[in-house]
Amino acid sequence: MAKLIAFISTFSLVFLIIGLIVYARVYAPGATWLRPIDPPAVVIQVRGLKELVTVRYVVQKVVGITEPRHPLGEESLLLMVQGLAQAGVDLGAVTQYDVQVSGKKIKIRLPHAELLDVFLDEKNTKVWDRRITWWTPWVSPDLNLEHQARLAAIEDVRKAALDMGILRDAESSARAAIRDLAGAMGATVEVWTSS
Repeated sequence: MAKLIAFISTFSLVFLIIGLIVYARVYAPGATWLRPIDPPAVVIQVRGLKELVTVRYVVQKVVGITEPRHPLGEESLLLMVQGLAQAGVDLGAVTQYDVQVSGKKIKIRLPHAELLDVFLDEKNTKVWDRRITWWTPWVSPDLNLEHQARLAAIEDVRKAALDMGILRDAESSARAAIRDLAGAMGATVEVWTSS
C-alpha cells in the first residue's frame, strides 16, 4: 500500500511539473512564440489607440494687431503667447487591409500624420501692450480686439509648427511607437505610411 501511495504521489508530482512547464511555454505572458499572430487582433490593438499623439511642439510668438477707430485714430494690441501644437496619426482609420501577417512578420500601413490640436497655454499668454491713439480719448477699448489677437496667434502657432516639420516628426514617432507595440507580440514589424 505504501508503494502504491508513493507511486501515485510521484506520478502526480511529475504530471504537475510537466503541466507547469507546458503552461509556462504556451500560456504565460511573453510566450508569444507559440501563438499565431492574428491580423484582426493586430488591427484591434492598433485601432484601440485611436488618435496617437506622437509629437508636441511648444511655440512662442509675439502677435501684434491694429484696428482703425472711427472717426480718427487706431487701437493696437501686442500679445505674447505660448502655443502648443500636437500632431500624430488617427489609428482609428487603420483597417484589416492595412495589416499583413506572414508567419512572424507583420506589415502595418499607417495613415499620414496630421495636426490634431493647436491651442494657447493661457498661463504663459498675456497682453504685453495695449494702446489707443492719444488724440482720441473718447474712444473706448474694443473688447473683441484681444480675442482677434488670440485667434491670429493660434493660426501663427499652427503655421510655425508646420514650418518646423511637426508632421514629419509625428510620422516618424508613430512608426516607432507602432513598431514597439507590435514587436511586443514577438514579431518582426515593418511600419510605413500610406502614399
